[in-house]
Amino acid sequence: MTTPKAMSSTQAIGVFDSGVGGLSVLREISAQLPNEPLIYLADTACTPYGEKSKEIVQALSLIACHWLVKQNVKALVIACNTATASAIDAIRTCYPDHLVIGVEPGLKPALTRSKTGVIGVLATQNTLNSIKFKRLVKTLRYQSPKTRFIFQAGEGLALLVEQGKAHSKACESLLSTYLLPMMEQGADTLVLGCTHYPFLVDAIHHIAGSRLQLIDTSEAVAQHLKHKLTERGLLNTTALPSTPYFVSSSSPTHLAEMVKKLLYLSVQAHAMQSLSDPPL
Repeated sequence: MTTPKAMSSTQAIGVFDSGVGGLSVLREISAQLPNEPLIYLADTACTPYGEKSKEIVQALSLIACHWLVKQNVKALVIACNTATASAIDAIRTCYPDHLVIGVEPGLKPALTRSKTGVIGVLATQNTLNSIKFKRLVKTLRYQSPKTRFIFQAGEGLALLVEQGKAHSKACESLLSTYLLPMMEQGADTLVLGCTHYPFLVDAIHHIAGSRLQLIDTSEAVAQHLKHKLTERGLLNTTALPSTPYFVSSSSPTHLAEMVKKLLYLSVQAHAMQSLSDPPL
């Protein structure tokens, strides 16, 4: 177990995802916490995580978080629903002194938004199968027994986003096969249960128009992070806004291209150094 000797407000926040999906969370963190130095690690060598076993996802997530901790971060944001579902308990066990924030599908806010009581949930198969997710569903079904959830694994969607094809005809066609059956069953609300999916909003609107309310928890994650940093006295209020430091486990060039495409930022991305390398 590796933990820093002391935490300070000037240390960076580490944000981790299997690929570029977590950029949707990073975007909100940057907007709400502009003074915080950010390190974004994309495990592009192993993306996507959604169809890998829980054991593999957990192992990959721990490797990524260990690397970020070696960079002397004060907090870890697991900006990946699959990694959160499979590995957040193990990550918190390994790094008890760190603030660890995960993401989960926004079923709770969907309950208050839906008028028909039929809610579509688009997520990875691993997220849908996870014990953490099933416990959440069970609790909400007890609280709101008349609500009906329609679960759909978004197989192939994260990969299309990774490939820069979020606006392609192939992506829209695949999305249609997932969304149209939900709408036919009365769904009026769609939970985006993977951090890649906010980058599909235009395609979703093209298919569904205004018939689906979209639930994205990125803003709530950033708000929760801000609250927890403030609670621990680790909120950075002194530094000037800076561009996040982007790191890829395989192709820095591709990551930089995707940051420009998805966030409209021109950046230089870097290769993930070995765990023995000194902090940035």
